[in-house]
Amino acid sequence: MTVNVLLVLIALAIVLARLRWHRCSHALLASALILLLAIGCGPVPIWLLAQLQSVPATTAPIDWGQRNAIVLLGAGTVRVAGSGEVEASLFAYGRIGKAAQLYRACRQAGRECKVEVSGGDARGLGRPEAVVYTGELRRLGVDGADLLLEPRSMNTWQNAQFSGPLLQAYGADRVLLVSSGYHLRRGLLYFAHFGIHAMPVRADYVGGVRSWLPLSYNFAMADLALHEYAGIARYRLYNAMGWNIRATKAGAP
Repeated sequence: MTVNVLLVLIALAIVLARLRWHRCSHALLASALILLLAIGCGPVPIWLLAQLQSVPATTAPIDWGQRNAIVLLGAGTVRVAGSGEVEASLFAYGRIGKAAQLYRACRQAGRECKVEVSGGDARGLGRPEAVVYTGELRRLGVDGADLLLEPRSMNTWQNAQFSGPLLQAYGADRVLLVSSGYHLRRGLLYFAHFGIHAMPVRADYVGGVRSWLPLSYNFAMADLALHEYAGIARYRLYNAMGWNIRATKAGAP
């Protein structure tokens, strides 16, 4: 996303230079250089991610309810070259590990607990994220009887939409939302829209890197943050235009 913006600015500058609009061309080239350094050297992604991850995720011991639901949001799957097997992506393991950790803590507290795994086959690899992650959770000690699968959702909005009926059927009185730090703000917003007021639990935290030279990593982090901000802005726009599904009140069917 950010690299494309840079390329467009440079292309426009070249076109304007050929049209002999030199002042405009120089201004665009200067803008492209400033953007290159601001993003690639770290200031922009560091600031964007810090603001995005300011959600006060739970770190203290949890006051468990009687019927607890740990909602694990998917972070993609990958097909292993040469074998055809489908595994959880690199970004998913922190979330999976955190969900298993919370499950053990809940059981040790003597409370009833379910892990709801939400995620479909968004990449078309033949196995939904929920199914793939279930195997990892089982290996980490989560009882199969305590797993609730939601294998249809293709995005965060559908994670929230399709999780609602499962959580209501279970009768959860405490819901924990497990995701990456950068994803929690948008996830909480969408889940609240469907009447699910969850406690955020951060599985991981990411940030930009300060560098004297532009790094591709910083461009990737900026794109990651901008994707989340775009999702939040789109939600608010759709709400204002009346395009979203009507919001569900907490506790409503």
